[in-house]
This record gives sequence, structure tokens and C-alpha cells, in this order.
Amino acid sequence: MTLSQFFAILRARWLAMLIVFLVVVLGTLAISFALPKKYTATAAILVDVKSPDPIAGMVFPGVTSPAYMSTQVDVIKSDRVSRRVVQLLNLSSNPAMTKQWRTETQGAGNFESWMASVLQNNLDVKPSRESNVISVGYKSVDPKFSSTLANAFAQAYIDTTLELRVEPAKQYSTFFDSRAQSLREVLEAAQTKLSAFQKSNDIIATDERLDVENARLTELSSQLVVMQSLAADSGSRQRQATSNPEQLQDVLNNPVVAGLRTDIGRQEARLQELSSRLGDNHPQVRELRANIAELRSKLAGETRQVSGSVGVNDQITRSREAQLRASLAEQRTKVLRMKAVRDQQMVLVRDVENAQKAYDQVVARMSQTQLESHTTQTNVLLLNPATEPTTASSPRIQLNALLAVFVGTLLATGVALMLEMMDRRVLTPQDVSQALDVPVIAVLPHRNPVRRWWWPLRRRKPTILQRRLMGRLPQQAAT
Repeated sequence: MTLSQFFAILRARWLAMLIVFLVVVLGTLAISFALPKKYTATAAILVDVKSPDPIAGMVFPGVTSPAYMSTQVDVIKSDRVSRRVVQLLNLSSNPAMTKQWRTETQGAGNFESWMASVLQNNLDVKPSRESNVISVGYKSVDPKFSSTLANAFAQAYIDTTLELRVEPAKQYSTFFDSRAQSLREVLEAAQTKLSAFQKSNDIIATDERLDVENARLTELSSQLVVMQSLAADSGSRQRQATSNPEQLQDVLNNPVVAGLRTDIGRQEARLQELSSRLGDNHPQVRELRANIAELRSKLAGETRQVSGSVGVNDQITRSREAQLRASLAEQRTKVLRMKAVRDQQMVLVRDVENAQKAYDQVVARMSQTQLESHTTQTNVLLLNPATEPTTASSPRIQLNALLAVFVGTLLATGVALMLEMMDRRVLTPQDVSQALDVPVIAVLPHRNPVRRWWWPLRRRKPTILQRRLMGRLPQQAAT
């Protein structure tokens, strides 16, 4: 279809188009003026998602997610909030509402649920795209009723948000309370078991007694080492005293033995002098020899006495060593036994500590949930309360008129094209060329030139030539 054909169709169907256009526009305006005026009141609610929780002291990650705002919108549109509005406004005591409910439902069902669904029909909740503000709008024929319902929905949403936070906290508080009692019993049983174990093993302090015994064990070990060295030394001296007592250091260092040896040496020197001067049979020489023999006998006795004391010391040293070995073994057994007792005690102490830790954690959580169950604050705030609107929000006459003009124009054009498709008559030379796919050689002038301008618009029966051109007669006859 060419542009000239399109305008020809519009000129031919102008009357039908005008009728359709007027029907649409006038009908829309009539309906717009006939509809009752409705007023929309809007309340703004701020959802704080960045401030930390006053009890938990932290911002929960899920609060900052985009789905959180969508969830809040669904909460406002929920039946729970709507029933809360019915309770806040005490609509159940309204005779008109009760009568309407009985008329529509025949008294079946719940009035609050029915009223909640009725109120939701005129509720409009819109979250802001770039902020955390939610607009709660309500539309009705009464501006005061609209503002009252908008504020009631906002307050019901705030109360519901607080309930959704407090109710789980109360349940958790009850759970933690019972759990704390059971953990307290476990803690008391562990402490009783530890006390009984300490009492049965005479344990006053945890590590003090073991430290003392460890120090004593160390001291005994040191004494044994010293005594072993002494025993080795006394053993070597004893062997020397047995084999060669004269060369024994104790004998050599003995002052009596040293004095006797000095006297013997002096007497022997005198004896040698007297023997050379007086002879061996002289009485003085004999007397001197008798003295030397007596001194030698005393020296031998003193040597035996000193070497005997070395043997006694060796026996005493070995006896002390044996005693220290026994004491060390006994002390080692005692320390090992105390360590075993301490290990058992540490197990009991850890049981007490674990029970105490679990009890403290549960008590802390119980305290937090108790605070949350008694809180009266929430992260939802009423930013702007709804006020009575002064202008009606619907019907919008100007917008409806513009839409009616646009839609009427489209419908009128569509009707014109539909009528043209239903009417297959040839009206212009272009129709002939398009129908037969042959060029037009000439166009005969109209016998009434004055009416030529509206001739294409004139409704007439097709002539024989036109019928031939449209295919109603054989193509050969037309040619």
C-alpha cells in the first residue's frame, strides 16, 4: 500500500473514522466524569540497614542485601499486617463493615481475614530504587480515611517488624534458660567430682606439692651423684690400704704416723752413729734398737688403724650410697604416682573448665536473647506520616483525554483499514495497476469535472470495465 492509497482510504472512510474517534473520546470522558473521585494518602517508612544493632553490636550481612527491601515490601502486603490494621482501627466493631461481610460471605470465614483482603485491594507499596525508603499509599473516596489507613499500615508494619524480632527471641530465651539449667547441673557434678578426688588424694594445691617433690627428687639425685663419687674414691683408697697401706695418702698425711717416722729416722741415725762408735753389743746400742723396734711397732699399729679407718669410711660411704639409691627410687615412685594423680586431676579440671565455658556461653546468649525479647526498638522508622490529600488522585481527566485521543485515532485508522479490506472495489488508477499488474495507458475524463475531486469518494456500483478489471469477467474480454 502506497502513501497516496493510504490517504485515499482515509478520505473515503472519514465519516466512520470520525464516529469511532468521537465514541472513544466522548465515552472515555463520560466514564472519567462518572467515576467517583478517589484520594491517595502516602506514608514514608525508613528502613535503617546500616546502623549496628544496639544489642548485638553488629550489622547483620543479610540486612544489606537487595532482597531485604523486597522482603519488607512483602511483609507490608501480608495478611498479618492487614489484620493488625483491622485490630488497630477496631474495624470489627463497625456495623457497616460487619453487615457487608455477612452479605458477601453469608457469615462464613473470619471477619478479620476478609477485611484484610478488602483493605489490600487499595494498598500500594513502592520501594525506592536508590534509597531505603518505602512508600505506603492507600486510595479511597474519603481523604481522611485514606490518610488513616496509610498511617495504620505504616504503624502495623512497624509493630509487626518488632513482633517478628521479639517472638523468636522469646523462644530462644526459653530454650537457653532450660539449657543453662542442665549445663549448671553438669558443672556442679564436675566440680563435686573434682573436689571428691582432691579430698581422697589429699591434694590442696594443684602444682605446689608436686613441685616440692620434684625438687626433693632432684636433690636426692644430686646427693647420689656426690655419694657415688665419694664411694669410688673411698673404694680406691680401700684397695690401696689393702695392698700398700704405707703409701696411703691418709697414712702419709697422718701427723702421728709422720711423727713416728721422724722419730724412727732420728733414732736410726743415732743407732748408726753409736754402732760405729761403741759397737753392736753396747748397752746403749741395744737400748736404742729396742726403742726403734717399739717405734716401728707403734708405726705399724698406727698405720693399721689409719688404713682401717679408710675401710670403715668406705663401708659408711657405700651404705650411704645404698640409702640414697633407695630414697631416690622411692622418691621417683612417689613423683610418678603424684603425676598420675595430677593427670587424673587435670582431666577433671578440664571437665570443670569445659562445663564452665559452655555454661558461660549459654548464659551470655540467654542474657542477649532476654534483652532482645524485651526490646521496644526496631530498625524501621516512620519518616513521613500520611496527611489528608487535597486533590484527587483518580480519575485523571487530562491524562484520560490524551489517552482517549491517541487510542481513538488508532482505532479509527484501524476501522478504516478494516472496512477497506472488506470492500474490494476499484476506486483509483493505481488499484487497476496493482490488481492487473499492467500499466495504465490513459484515464478518461469525468463527465462532470466539478465533481471530480470527490469522485474517488463516491460510493457506486462497479461498471462492466471495472468488473472486468477486478476479474469478474474473463481476462481476454477485458483486453
